[in-house]
Amino acid sequence: MKTVLVYSGGLDSTVLLYHLHATGAELSTLSVNYGQRHSKELECAHEITENLGVTHREVDLTSVCQLLGGSSLTDASIDIPHGHYEEDNMKSTVVPNRNMILLSLAAGWAFSQKADCVSYAAHSGDHAIYPDCREEFAEALDKAIRLADWQEIYLNRPFVKFTKTDIVKRGFELNVPFEKTWSCYEGEVLHCGKCGTCIERREAFHLANVEDPTYYSDQAPALEAMISNDWKL
Repeated sequence: MKTVLVYSGGLDSTVLLYHLHATGAELSTLSVNYGQRHSKELECAHEITENLGVTHREVDLTSVCQLLGGSSLTDASIDIPHGHYEEDNMKSTVVPNRNMILLSLAAGWAFSQKADCVSYAAHSGDHAIYPDCREEFAEALDKAIRLADWQEIYLNRPFVKFTKTDIVKRGFELNVPFEKTWSCYEGEVLHCGKCGTCIERREAFHLANVEDPTYYSDQAPALEAMISNDWKL
């Protein structure tokens, strides 16, 4: 199978990257800079694909930011909300039509490569607050992509029935370098541990009974104490 993977450098898409690589798929990966505050994920994407020896491209769409208003992920004047995704304030993290934009770009590259499909890490835990994560959206876009060129390609979603916990378990089986992936919306030096995606990440590792190698900023005092004690010794 020849596929273009929409790749963020995050946990889900990295596990899918390793999953597809393990199946022998011919892979090209596409990351998009759309002005996201957590652009650190793009640095992770470059490092991981380079280490794996996979073709990787990054597209600069930062000028699109001015058209995608109202999201805390692209507007620094809006605070990143903390808490679980289920809470209403998480709606501020919606980037209008993001998945259609990213998948359309990937489809164009897939057509030009005569690929079989476009892959992305949609899973059963994707949240209803994101309209373009709904199954109905993915099915409609799959039909549109199949009609977008004389060559038919499809939307590949191997994890569509997986939970986030299942994805962590699969990543553990594949020896995914979880510590090199990035989830946090804050995009600081460490994961904040408090935004929706950080909380989901922490819970997934806990439920999967897999050690979480991520350093979170709310662990920083403990880390500083450890470093200080080691230095004294």
